Amino acid sequence: MLGSKSKSKPTGSTSTQDSGSDTCVVTKGASIEGKFTSSDNVRFDGKMKGEFSCTNRLVMGESASIEGNVMAQDAIIMGSIKGEVIVKGSLHLKSTAFIEGNIQAKTMIVDEGARYVGECKIGG
Repeated sequence: MLGSKSKSKPTGSTSTQDSGSDTCVVTKGASIEGKFTSSDNVRFDGKMKGEFSCTNRLVMGESASIEGNVMAQDAIIMGSIKGEVIVKGSLHLKSTAFIEGNIQAKTMIVDEGARYVGECKIGG
């Protein structure tokens, strides 16, 4: 049969290489008020007012905004946060990131163009 030799390819995988955890996706049309907690990796593109907590990796898109404290194991930020940011591992602020609040992280990378207003404690 035609096409019988084609190899199947995995599609729609939600796991990441480093943690093997699933990914929770919050789209840009979503708006959350209150407390958000996840033990999975999180891709966040929505709007939120409240406390955000993720025990794995947070990837925050350009259109995303969080007004409240953010806690994560690791984080890549492209959007805006107004509140305290506590990252136990690596924090990466991409060029479109804006944080207004204090930052705590084990390590931090700041791309050219990224902005933050507040105190920053790195290490330890």
